[in-house]
Amino acid sequence: MSADPICQICKIRKLNDQLRKTGEGGKFLLTRALNDKGDAFVQAAITAMKSFDAFTPENDPHGEHDFGQIVIGQETVFWKIDYYDQTMEYASADASDPAQTTRVLTLMLASDY
Repeated sequence: MSADPICQICKIRKLNDQLRKTGEGGKFLLTRALNDKGDAFVQAAITAMKSFDAFTPENDPHGEHDFGQIVIGQETVFWKIDYYDQTMEYASADASDPAQTTRVLTLMLASDY
């Protein structure tokens, strides 16, 4: 782990924003229930997630930009980023180090959570 926790959080936030905005730097999953809403709904959710920037101390207490909530029509959608080791078996030892972390972004209906 980094000796400077602020620097480490900045690295994590940058990597999380990259995955969320570009799809690069990790894996992207949709839940079955979200996918069942159809292509137009899924595309609207992805577009809203990519442009999300309403991070506050209440919804992002650690400053990592690893969770968000958006509303598409009448449906609440969550996205969440989790950190795994390279084998996807255990949690990452250092989420700020992409060499030892596989990021997984899951886009889901709130009811899936």
